[in-house]
Amino acid sequence: MAIYAIGDIQGCYLTLQRLLRRIDFDTANDRLWLAGDLVNRGPRSLEVLRWAYEHQESIQVVLGNHDLKLLACAAGVAPLKPKDTLDDILAAPDRAELLEWLRRRPFLCEDGPVVLVHAGLLPAWKMNQARRYAREIESLLRADDYALLLEEALALKTVWDPKLTGAARWRGLADIFTRMRVCSGDGQPDYSFTGPPEGAPKGLKPWFDVPGPDRDAHTIVFGHWSALNLHIRPGLIALDSGCVWGGSLSAVRLPNIAVFQEPYAD
Repeated sequence: MAIYAIGDIQGCYLTLQRLLRRIDFDTANDRLWLAGDLVNRGPRSLEVLRWAYEHQESIQVVLGNHDLKLLACAAGVAPLKPKDTLDDILAAPDRAELLEWLRRRPFLCEDGPVVLVHAGLLPAWKMNQARRYAREIESLLRADDYALLLEEALALKTVWDPKLTGAARWRGLADIFTRMRVCSGDGQPDYSFTGPPEGAPKGLKPWFDVPGPDRDAHTIVFGHWSALNLHIRPGLIALDSGCVWGGSLSAVRLPNIAVFQEPYAD
């Protein structure tokens, strides 16, 4: 059995299918780890979501910021923006089934020392803390009143503090798991910068370059940061190679770190 980790698909269904053929993906024996952002900005979000739902026994998905955007729009608590490409899902006859499945995806999953998240982990967290925080916000998103939670959380801008409560706490944690790229030297996340690491303002650095307490014991697999591009080093696999922006969709076979890429095809 092979495990392949794939970066942000964002509705690029044709590219995904070509990449799966390139790696000769076998749904009966292989497994896919998808680093979140299944949908939005690309042309075929509904096809990607339906494919993931159909093959859910063969895949593991973590939630990304665009997946949360879809859930918020579907719940009526966030507006669609001109660049969003979510209308096909919102109008689909099977939307309820697809969205119910999506909101029950985790923010973090593990297989031994390999950890999958969408954006990153706060440098100060030990892995047991990250695991506990992920389970905490997953349980709230899966509750019956999740739409109210999203509405309240989206109205807030928070600076993470473990003493936060309620919607502010959920927003602070969800932002770390799904939006973080850089941190200050003391490990506080900053969400204003989206460019390549070398362009980061003074005092900010990639979250993974801020020392963490037990990170050497794990390999963190993540997406989200297209300007970082495919970036692999010991203990770190960054998968977002900007497919939706005309780049490539990347897959990495674990644990031997074999790389496969498919140029944008949609």
